[in-house]
Amino acid sequence: MDISIVIPLLNEEESLPELFAWIKEVCDKKQLSFEVLFIDDGSTDRSWEIIGDLQKQHTEVKGLRFRRNYGKSAALNEGFALTQGRTVITMDADLQDSPDEIPELHRLLWEEGYDLVSGWKKKRYDPITKTIPTKLYNWATRRMSGIHLHDFNCGLKAYRSKVVKSVEVYGEMHRYIPVIAHRAGYKKIGEKVVQHQARKYGTTKFGISRFIRGPLDLLSIIFVSKFGKRPMHFFGFWGAISFLVGFGLTAYILISKWVAIVNQQEQQLVAENPLFYLALVALIIGVQLFLGGFLGEMISRNAPDRNRYEIGERLGL
Repeated sequence: MDISIVIPLLNEEESLPELFAWIKEVCDKKQLSFEVLFIDDGSTDRSWEIIGDLQKQHTEVKGLRFRRNYGKSAALNEGFALTQGRTVITMDADLQDSPDEIPELHRLLWEEGYDLVSGWKKKRYDPITKTIPTKLYNWATRRMSGIHLHDFNCGLKAYRSKVVKSVEVYGEMHRYIPVIAHRAGYKKIGEKVVQHQARKYGTTKFGISRFIRGPLDLLSIIFVSKFGKRPMHFFGFWGAISFLVGFGLTAYILISKWVAIVNQQEQQLVAENPLFYLALVALIIGVQLFLGGFLGEMISRNAPDRNRYEIGERLGL
């Protein structure tokens, strides 16, 4: 099969028939074999009934329904596990992503050699209260991840099948799949300007809270991918720095005290010196970081996936 299209949705009953008809028209025109996986994230409207009707009429339609709302990341993670196509495309169900982009995204993967192609909604039809925070979020993500994409949160993306089978998406991490894939060793990440359309039905399902949870998830991804298998390298390093600072301040205080005694100068009580408390705090933090590192190493070494690595290719095996 050429293409699997994963569409997470929540209360999008009006748009589903029109969206599938559009996808089918595009794929049939280009003679691309395809499947559409609708992942119903706990909808309370008639979305699941409509998916059932579509499935009865079209063998390309498949559906999965959560008993309650788990979020877009959970929907994508379950959808990725079910895909069978060599190209996996994700798109939103609200008709703001254009299915006309599907053939070109598929071509970029297999003719240009990309592992992942992310859409870039260069011209957006969103209110300024959404576009300005999005620009700030994308700028921060570029700086922190080192991946130069303009629109990390665009729902329209294309992946080689091996990419989605290698990543785990949870929490709010659907925004950072390019970062997760890059950390997993997939370095050929491209970008394509895609058409963004004004929402035709319903209202957005995402609030301002995503701009709070999103950066925290990005920090988690970067930290876990870099130090998940060697936590002592992080905690031990900063623990050593903190301990050395504390030790140095303690030595300075004691030497100053000794010099004052030798020179018969007026002496200040150690407990009255502000540096004493700074040294004490630095020593305590250093010890705690070291202990955190040791605990992290023990947990990491006993984790069931401690020796799980992403294998690129094999020869003679």
